[in-house]
Amino acid sequence: MKESILDVLLYLFEHVLDADGSALRDPDCRQSATLLAELADAGFSPTEINRAFDWLDALADARPTPLPAHGGPVRVYAGIELEKLDADTRGFLMFLEQHGVLDAGQRELVVDRVLALEQDVIDIDDLKWVVLMVLFDQPGSEAAYAWMQTQMFDDEPEPVH
Repeated sequence: MKESILDVLLYLFEHVLDADGSALRDPDCRQSATLLAELADAGFSPTEINRAFDWLDALADARPTPLPAHGGPVRVYAGIELEKLDADTRGFLMFLEQHGVLDAGQRELVVDRVLALEQDVIDIDDLKWVVLMVLFDQPGSEAAYAWMQTQMFDDEPEPVH
């Protein structure tokens, strides 16, 4: 099976994560033989499992720098960011920021976590999952998280107000 960090993260997010995220924040739970066996049974290699947990650790350790939500600096993408994030994904990030779903600091955290996936190209669906995971981990982002969930899982997404 060709798996990636994102595949492991999605599995954890869909099958393991509890309502407050404490299961994945607890090092004892993450290193439990039961969880590691479940991930191995799902077809993930120990290397990818460890890389996914490292990704989660970096997300938990990162706290975005508060930046103005509107009227702040314009984000200019360069180098590896342009290679991995096409115009659609960059445009979606701008849309989320302009509509108050992400603030500038959270956008930077999303970009950081997307680049840490070590994928050649990030498509819009992968980006949406990373945004959802970042919002889940951010205190005070419950409304943005709920809105993002509706965009991903409802047949008719809600408009942005």
